[in-house]
Amino acid sequence: MSKDTNTGILNIYTSFNNTIVQLCDMTGNTIGRISGGQITKQDRLKANPTIAMFIAKRINELAKDHQISSIYVRIKAQTNSTGMGPGANAVVKTIAKEGLNIISIADITCVPRGGPKKKGGRRGRRV
Repeated sequence: MSKDTNTGILNIYTSFNNTIVQLCDMTGNTIGRISGGQITKQDRLKANPTIAMFIAKRINELAKDHQISSIYVRIKAQTNSTGMGPGANAVVKTIAKEGLNIISIADITCVPRGGPKKKGGRRGRRV
């Protein structure tokens, strides 16, 4: 077994409404994807840290089925948000407790720079 076959990439997208976790191999092919809506049917609980723990346990089962023992974690929050959703830390903690080796954790949240021109002209909107 080579080093590529037992290493994976874990992409975590967390907003304040949901948590979506995707497990990929090193070439980028998706092995499995689990969201908060697959665990619970209540909308208000989809971003809950408790639900994120159950997501991490399901991801761990997928990783064991594909002989993945170590992972790179990439966390992405919603663009322009104040911070990550509540499920991100819970997923990482549970993955580490379940026995997967975390190589690195990276924050890949998009940061807007400039953006489209604001409405109102050169002197701004006059009230």
